[in-house]
Amino acid sequence: MEIRNLIIIGSGPAGLTAAIYSGRAGLRPLVVEGPLSGGQITTAAEVENFPGFEEGIPGSELVARMRRQAERFGAEFLFGSVTSVNFFEEPFEVTVEGEERHRAHSVIIATGASPKLLGLESERRLLGRGVSTCAFCDGFFFKGKKVVVVGGGDSAIGDALYLSKIASHVSVVHRRDKLRASKILQDRAFSDERISFIWNSVVEEIYDPEVGKVTGLRLRDVRTGEVVDIECDGVFLAIGHLPNTALFHGQLEMDEQGYIITRDGTKTSREGVFAAGDVQDKRYRQAITAAGSGCMAAIDAERYLVEKGIIA
Repeated sequence: MEIRNLIIIGSGPAGLTAAIYSGRAGLRPLVVEGPLSGGQITTAAEVENFPGFEEGIPGSELVARMRRQAERFGAEFLFGSVTSVNFFEEPFEVTVEGEERHRAHSVIIATGASPKLLGLESERRLLGRGVSTCAFCDGFFFKGKKVVVVGGGDSAIGDALYLSKIASHVSVVHRRDKLRASKILQDRAFSDERISFIWNSVVEEIYDPEVGKVTGLRLRDVRTGEVVDIECDGVFLAIGHLPNTALFHGQLEMDEQGYIITRDGTKTSREGVFAAGDVQDKRYRQAITAAGSGCMAAIDAERYLVEKGIIA
């Protein structure tokens, strides 16, 4: 079995930037793309804050360009999901789809994070039937309808602004009395006549699994306990993310939320294994910071391989 210099797990901005840098360094990395090629950013209709694109760029196009750049420098891509890893012995072993095993002297983890759910049975039953975690993927299906966005950060308000161009009305449900979103997004949302806000409220139930589609919500006021029902045709969840790190439990040090702990750049608790992007960043969570940490991880991996005498 061929032993590679580097395997990169994940193909979002962090993984692709790591592939570009490590490819230019002659490491010929193997990138295992994961279940969503390009990562969560592919669901963004337009990315306005990535440097170099003054008019904005669709998320899918941004990662497509990054991928072509990585391929130009010799990165190899493998579509599929990693199902197990062994970081206890070097060379490290990475198994894809339960069958295909690959070995490498170093690994960069860039598996990102996944959307959080409310944890309701009705939510589970109605996922894909009016409940969505991706406004940019599913908004088209709600043209001229009433929808609700749950959350108060940049993602939620960005979703609401996007949906306001499609839906007849967007209600933003937030458990607090003020938003966490950036000021520019707040200003846009507050001035949009198709967007309204329901403050200090949480979703207790989504109607109606029995009819197989969303017809409304039961909301509870967190201050008074008052419960009200509202009508809507769709619910978009934007309440945060969970790091995609289940594969690495017991093999790498993580915090209480499951984020991989890195020190001295992108180094994990296992020598030769590095982590980049949202899998280790719960503070900034931007495409540009993910890309930056992907660059760092590639440089850290190259230096590790030189120090170990694996490459010159």
